[in-house]
Amino acid sequence: MMMKKIAIYGFGRIGRQFLRIALDNSLFTPHAVADVKDVKTLGALFSVDTNYGRWHGTVAVSDTAFILNENEISYIDSSKGIPNWGEMGVDLVVDCSGRATKREGAQAHIDQGVRYVLVSAPSKSLADCDAVLLKGINLDHFDPAAHHIISMGSCTTNALAAPIKVIREAFGIEYGLFSTVHSYTNSQSLTDQPMPDLRDSWAAAENIIPSSSGAAKALQFIWSDLKVTGKAYRVPTRTGSIAELNLVTTRSCTVEEVNDAFRRAASGSDLAGVLDVLEDQWSSARIVADPHSSIIDMNLTAKQGDLLSIATWYDNEWGFSNRLAEVAQYIAARI
Repeated sequence: MMMKKIAIYGFGRIGRQFLRIALDNSLFTPHAVADVKDVKTLGALFSVDTNYGRWHGTVAVSDTAFILNENEISYIDSSKGIPNWGEMGVDLVVDCSGRATKREGAQAHIDQGVRYVLVSAPSKSLADCDAVLLKGINLDHFDPAAHHIISMGSCTTNALAAPIKVIREAFGIEYGLFSTVHSYTNSQSLTDQPMPDLRDSWAAAENIIPSSSGAAKALQFIWSDLKVTGKAYRVPTRTGSIAELNLVTTRSCTVEEVNDAFRRAASGSDLAGVLDVLEDQWSSARIVADPHSSIIDMNLTAKQGDLLSIATWYDNEWGFSNRLAEVAQYIAARI
């Protein structure tokens, strides 16, 4: 069966890592990349990345294409609007622009002739997408007849969903809170200057900056009865994050039982490649460029009375981009 045509809309931090992963793992070769910036600059940024180094392949550009390892991928200047996907025969658009979190943003692609949109961000509400689908959690619920706008949630959504799935199934969850210590991103400022979110107005590389997290809402799109909420703290690291999840479980459990449940899940089929465990003591440098969505730090699992505390690492760019590429491949094979 012929592979469906996939296009990338938005070639920023996630879009570029998404393409590297798709090519490196032979998942697919996108038909096109659309962005508002010029192709020469985008090619250079793809070729050499501050966080992940030089791409091992060959990179060249023309006015209308990226040539990557001799694979020609069309470049489209989208500064004047969304391309006509129908004319190109594109079947799936992966929107990495960050601007499709409301239905009208994703619908704009469908209005241009594509049938399916995969959004690399948490939708504002469940009404703004047809489904939130995560690998290892509920991806097998994908219904091509009903799900045309699919959200992947956020990197933190994916990092928390895996341990929540394990704890829910093994011990049950009454309620909980999480805090994620997250690397700074392009939504922040390099130097002090006014920004739409007041706290983002201070220099990202010099401050610990409290931030909201859309992960709690996205998790409730998957488990409507889940009573877990939380917040984020942006810190001066370029990539790599850790989330602390504090839960009251339905059934009694010990630290050893919880860690054993994570070990079994990491070696099982559903969460293979999604969840991993760390038995030794590490810092965030250990998980940069790790492809897992959620990496449980076993030494940080703790219990006090009825309160269970776990900590999970994740490379907020690379881990999420791996899942995004895998989900895109999964959807494209079923439409």
